[in-house]
Amino acid sequence: MAQVHKAPRLSAGQRTIRNLRWWIVGFALLAGIINYMDRSAIAIAAPELMREFNLSAADIGLLGTIFSWTYAFSQLPTGWLVDKLGARRMYFIAIAGWSIATALMAFGTRLWHFVVFRALLGVMEAPNSPASAKLTADWFPRAERGQATAIWDSGSKWGPAIAPPVLTLIMITLGWKAIFLILGLAGLVLAVAFYLFYRTPENHRRITAEELEMIEQDRAAQPLRHAKVSWLGLFRHRQVWGMMAGFFCVIWIWNIFIIFLPLYLQHTHGVSIKGTGWLAAIPFLGAAIIGICGGYVMTRYAKTSGKGTLTTKRHVMSVAAVAAGALVCLIPLVPTLWMSIVVMTLALGFIATMQAAAWAMPSDVVGASKVASVGAIQNFGGYFGGAFAPLLTGILVDRTGSYTLSFLIGGVIAAMAAVAYSTLVRSPITEDRDD
Repeated sequence: MAQVHKAPRLSAGQRTIRNLRWWIVGFALLAGIINYMDRSAIAIAAPELMREFNLSAADIGLLGTIFSWTYAFSQLPTGWLVDKLGARRMYFIAIAGWSIATALMAFGTRLWHFVVFRALLGVMEAPNSPASAKLTADWFPRAERGQATAIWDSGSKWGPAIAPPVLTLIMITLGWKAIFLILGLAGLVLAVAFYLFYRTPENHRRITAEELEMIEQDRAAQPLRHAKVSWLGLFRHRQVWGMMAGFFCVIWIWNIFIIFLPLYLQHTHGVSIKGTGWLAAIPFLGAAIIGICGGYVMTRYAKTSGKGTLTTKRHVMSVAAVAAGALVCLIPLVPTLWMSIVVMTLALGFIATMQAAAWAMPSDVVGASKVASVGAIQNFGGYFGGAFAPLLTGILVDRTGSYTLSFLIGGVIAAMAAVAYSTLVRSPITEDRDD
């Protein structure tokens, strides 16, 4: 039975905050928004970079691929570091680091400069999602983790939704360099604020005694007996390989949208750069809303079905994967701009639900001490394989003049996530062997 802690004593003038865990997840949401605005900035600045530095679509795709590869390989040590050092320190290091990498983009004058800065961005952004998963496992009862995960993961949709209109306006009025400088400054402010405010529940002076007791009782009442397994030992379990393969399917199509959505609208539908700023926001805005609704469905399903939290997340993942795959294949086949926007919005909404389900699964598969490690390994699988998507898309566009083949391939790959999660991630790791 886990020990129930008393709420830390407050200093004079301090007050407790009711439902503090939801304020905590708000910080993770804000970090995710800035994180994905930083990633999306390259897509907004791409037309100016191509014009000023004579870059091709394949060059822009290469920048997306370089980011994904460095991001992927950095996941492996990152998850271990988050579990060892905790979310507070790793969040601060990561946010400050990726903000500096973003600001450096303003000083690039050669393709190789941008390659180096995007590689640095990939390294420093790697702790974001594993740290958020760790934060969720520390602060939220198991039944609420699907909803909490959907909220912080929605930052990966709010960011790309906010980025096109806001960053396009900045670029039009102040130039493309201002995009990267302003984002860098915003990230540094957030890094300091998070470090000053965040603590684990048992060490946070603003938590109420009731909320701390609820969190501790949930820890004590966990029905699952997870194996004590080493970091390298995780790779002996089919659940981990299934999560890696499934997340590869998710990230493949996600990377195409992140890097090429504005260019797709301009190239295929003749939308102006100014118009793209607003239209490109719509699919990501819809995805954020649908993804949060997907998290609510997971939470309600887990509480009412009696099937277990891992099973319910796997069911939601499978349905969303099939729906997303079918919708992605439809994108190049619809005849009008607005029909394309609607289909893309629904497709991204189901992809957002898949991402929320995937990031909520680690705490159901392993014990709390390895949550960030498993989440990071899953993310490694997703971004290592998904790194090829932007490069392949850029090459196909340069050679065929169309995005059709890229979307058809992406739709099939997205649907395959249902197979990976349904067949390989069926139970927690309860013994230190492949079970």
